[in-house]
Amino acid sequence: MNKHLEQLVKLSNFDREIVNFEPQIKNEQEKLKAFTQTVVELSEQKEKLYQTIDDTKNKRIKNDLHLKELADKLDDVASKHKLAKTEKEVKALQLEEEIAKEQISFANEEIARLDNMIESKTEELNSVQEQLVEEEDTIKELKDTIDKNIADLEATRNNVYENKATLVGSVDPKVLTFYEKIKRWAKETAVVPVKKQACYGCHMKLNDRFYGEFIISDEIMTCPHCGRIIYKSDEEA
Repeated sequence: MNKHLEQLVKLSNFDREIVNFEPQIKNEQEKLKAFTQTVVELSEQKEKLYQTIDDTKNKRIKNDLHLKELADKLDDVASKHKLAKTEKEVKALQLEEEIAKEQISFANEEIARLDNMIESKTEELNSVQEQLVEEEDTIKELKDTIDKNIADLEATRNNVYENKATLVGSVDPKVLTFYEKIKRWAKETAVVPVKKQACYGCHMKLNDRFYGEFIISDEIMTCPHCGRIIYKSDEEA
């Protein structure tokens, strides 16, 4: 392999490494998103539970006030009983008393139901808060690890950029221009090996005549099918 082709292989490898850094960094960032989403969902669940408990407590207060009103009404009916003179008045007061007692019974049942709901939702809230604390602690630890991984990746990427810049400075301008022209459409596969008589860019088989010339040549050659720069793989060499 001549010097220029060797430089292009190295340059292509640097470009391939640089392209691969972005998905690696993105993958690290995605790891945190899943945990962050869980925290968001738990926070929303916590707020809904707070609201439900608050609404339920307000309903209980209203039922307590209603019970007091009904108790006052029973006292009022009891005092009217003493003043009732006719059977019709007595029956009307008895009916009013029965209705009030039924309402009191319903209000007490509703208060018991609301108390159970408050207790149940409070237990659920405590559980959610514990999960939230655990997830937030996990995120903190994970974020520290991810930040370090990303910092390491960026440091390695910067090192690759520096090595590439050094190499570019030593490549013949005409050869570099030729490489950049192919790279515009072939991206990081501008320079590819030939394996088992096939171009590893387009995966097309090289005909015997061209392959024979390619094997004995030490010059920069391109695939006759796709136009990528090709070089001998270890097994071809």
